[in-house]
Amino acid sequence: MPSYLLLTLHMLSAVVWVGGMFFAYVVLRPTVGEQLEPPVRLKLWVGVFSRFFPFVWIAVALLPITGYMMVFSFYQGFEHAPKYIHIMNGLGIVMFLLYMHVFFAPYKRLKMAVTNEDWPDGGKRLNQIRILIAINLTIGLIVIIAAAAGRYL
Repeated sequence: MPSYLLLTLHMLSAVVWVGGMFFAYVVLRPTVGEQLEPPVRLKLWVGVFSRFFPFVWIAVALLPITGYMMVFSFYQGFEHAPKYIHIMNGLGIVMFLLYMHVFFAPYKRLKMAVTNEDWPDGGKRLNQIRILIAINLTIGLIVIIAAAAGRYL
């Protein structure tokens, strides 16, 4: 695969995932919290996540595939890769693990709570997701900084 295509897929995947988290956390969450009552708010978040998470799964697949292909194409492996590549890889793994936890634990429980109209439990699960997304967003922004500035440090 040509290097420009690898880099393009890698960057688009990062933009979709981190940009989506930024939009959801910084723009959508406060607006929804101010304007909607808990039952409607929780149903809305289940709908938002059900549309966003398939794109995150694609990013979770493409980021390591394209990233490792570039590492082995450009540097012949991690041994010769610059420090910022190691930082991106390590933080990316943490992000993937956090995302998988969000998807398979609190998001699954949020959907169940909304289905059962258990609004207090749904609120608890949404708060767990909020905290984990804040962490993942912060890590994602650090990864973007490493990707953009790492080669100059």
